[in-house]
Formats: sequence, C-alpha cells, structure tokens
Amino acid sequence: MLKELSELVGVSGGERKVREFIRNKIEQDVDEIIEDPYGNLIVRKGDGNSPKILLTAHMDEVGFMIVGIEKKGLLKFSTIGVLPQIILAKRVIIGDKSVNGVIGTKPIHQMEEDEKTKLPEVKNLFIDIGVSSKDEAEKLIKVGDLGTFDTKYREDGDTIFGKAFDDRIGCHILIHLLKHTDLPMHCAFTVQEEAGLRGAGIVAFRVRPDISFAVDTTASGEWPSDKDIPQYPQIGKGPVITVADRSIICDKQLVSLLQATAREQNIPYQLKKPMIGGTDAGPIHISRKGVRTAALQTPARYIHSPLSIASKKDIELGIKLLAGSIEKARKEESLWN
Repeated sequence: MLKELSELVGVSGGERKVREFIRNKIEQDVDEIIEDPYGNLIVRKGDGNSPKILLTAHMDEVGFMIVGIEKKGLLKFSTIGVLPQIILAKRVIIGDKSVNGVIGTKPIHQMEEDEKTKLPEVKNLFIDIGVSSKDEAEKLIKVGDLGTFDTKYREDGDTIFGKAFDDRIGCHILIHLLKHTDLPMHCAFTVQEEAGLRGAGIVAFRVRPDISFAVDTTASGEWPSDKDIPQYPQIGKGPVITVADRSIICDKQLVSLLQATAREQNIPYQLKKPMIGGTDAGPIHISRKGVRTAALQTPARYIHSPLSIASKKDIELGIKLLAGSIEKARKEESLWN
C-alpha cells in the first residue's frame, strides 16, 4: 500500500487521486465518510462520542504548477514547497494526462562563466516535454496543471525509497489504524498542507475534537558535517515526538502522554529539534475554543525532494505508539474534561 501511496500524484490542490485511493481502502472499515468542499477526507470510526480524538495526515505533496507556455513549447512553472537547487535535470510528470518531462536550463556550454557557479533560479528554469511549439504543448498541458517528480518506489530490507513520503507515510499509518484496530476516533486526510497548512483548520472546525494528533513526516539530520547536530532525528531510531515547531507549542500533557506510552511499551522514540517546520497541528490547536494537540512524525531523509529514504521499523513503531497513546488518552479524563 505504501508503494501505491508514494507513486500517486497529488500536489497541493490536486489531491483527488490520493483521496479516491484512500477512500476505496477504508470505506468498509469506518462508520462515516465525509468529503468536505475543500477536498479533505474525514472519517469516523466508532460512535463519535467524547472523548473525541482526531488524527490527521496530509495527502498533498510538493511539486510544481505550470504558469506559462513558451513559443517553442517549453513550460514555465512555479514551485510548491520545493527549492530550486534540488530540481535541475529531474524527471517530472505533469497534469491529468501524466505527461513526462524534464526540468532544464541553458546548456552549460552556452553559459557565461559566472552563471556556471550560481544556484539556478526558478525563473531561469523550464520543463521540456519534448515538443517544438506552443500549439503542440497546449494539446497536452494547460496553465494551472500540477506536476511532481517521476519517482518509483522501492525497498531494500527495512529501508524504503520513494517520493511524497511527506506525508503519504502518515496516510499509511492512519489507514493501518482504521483497518486493523477497533479504536474509536476521527481521522482526516487533509489537503494543501504544503501550501500553508490550509485544510486542517477546516477539519477541526467541523469535527470539534477534544484531542488531536498530527501524524506527519520530518527531516532527519544525517548529512555530513564537522559539527555536532543535536536534536535532529535519524531514520531507524524510532518515531519523533514534537515539543514545538513554528506552527505550535504542543500540549505538554499530550507530549508527556506520548513519552509515557513509549516507555511503558518499550518503544524507542526521538525528539524533534524545537521551532523547526510546521504541521497540521498548527491550525488545529487554535480552532474554535482551542484543542489539545500534539504531533508524532516519522523521520525521513531528503523530504521535499525527488526521492526520500525512510525506515519501515519507524513506521511500525509509530503505529504502535499512536494506538497505545489513544487508548491511554481515553482513560485520562483530565485531558478532555
């Protein structure tokens, strides 16, 4: 299932294929399914009474939007959650017709010397789909089409390689909990997280949860460096508990609950370096009267790039930790009274 989730194209604002896949996987395992007007998929398992626990994972991935078509059929684009230094010469797939292309720039032999040493800017890049005119391109692509990296999923033992692990891993975890546990909960597969945490606030407003966990993916810190890199997680060493990031200071009681559950069940865990990144937890915790919210993440190398690397062990431990924490939270009335 993770292979299928990873290879689906679902850039922010174009999550339909991912939503349809998830709905088909879980519709026999839940008691209610809602697709809201914004594109979020919200499901309920159990009676929905208090304590109302909400888990979220975002369906969207980073990518591109086509913003113009040149006379010779080259496509101009803007990025969604991607930095220009990692996209040059990468294969991409674009639009509903799954058109293949490659990100290009001026050939090195035609560059001035100072151009060869500069990082590329998006305005100087283009996508080449192998046509020779604007008319040819417009038969395949239109302005506003979305695209992402053309990357195939693979496994090597415990290690997995693929695109969109941020946050198809989170989607995989929620699907597993819905299909293989009897825990009463609401789960939301949200849209446009990479475009500004947009879908989750709408979900929280509708569900009115007492407690919420954002289930996401976070960057590991295993790049070569002469300096010690404290508090960055590594793959293979367990799920990651967030204390605070740029979108939230997590509820201290829920953070303690996650840590206590991990200790009781002998689950190794890591802490994310505070004040880095953001998740769906941000808009959820300030919804309505406020919601106790925390974030649990899976570490992965090279998120927001053409290929990420993660550990199946971390995913399995994350599922175990979430299941145990939900059971524990339901018994602690101080969390939801």
